Amino acid sequence: MKKLIFASVLFMSAFFAQAQVSVNVNIGTPPNWGPQGYDNSRYYYLPDIDVYYDINQSVFIYANSGKWIRERRLPSIYRNYDLYSGYKVVLTDYRGNSPYYYHSKHRAEYPKGYHGKPQKNRGEKPKGNNGNHYGNDKGNSGNNGNGNSQGKNKSDKNHDHGNGKHH
Repeated sequence: MKKLIFASVLFMSAFFAQAQVSVNVNIGTPPNWGPQGYDNSRYYYLPDIDVYYDINQSVFIYANSGKWIRERRLPSIYRNYDLYSGYKVVLTDYRGNSPYYYHSKHRAEYPKGYHGKPQKNRGEKPKGNNGNHYGNDKGNSGNNGNGNSQGKNKSDKNHDHGNGKHH
């Protein structure tokens, strides 16, 4: 009887060991206006307009009357902002859901007009499109409402902000 139980436990542990597979998937596709070389990052900070962009959720995150808002489109005040030309700070060391937790630090380190190392966009700016409104055009020639948005997020206190590696 002990041998049967031992064999069952051994079989089950071998089965579960095989069944447990670690998968690291970046759900969102970086937008064409995003910088090349950062496919595993989740957030951009756009210092010119003080807005975050969540790649996984394809939304912009920005402050509005003291609250952080997530929307697929930029706020109306920035609807003419050119996402292809603006500088994007890639938050490479934050993995939480609230990058805006470090908003004061981001604003201080990356003020309006900040430009770090040169960036090349992942895709070409669509002809006839001024590169604004939507976060993720994914190659669409026009803005049809299905694109991504950018926004601001504060980092969760429970998540390590790392050593300040931003690109």
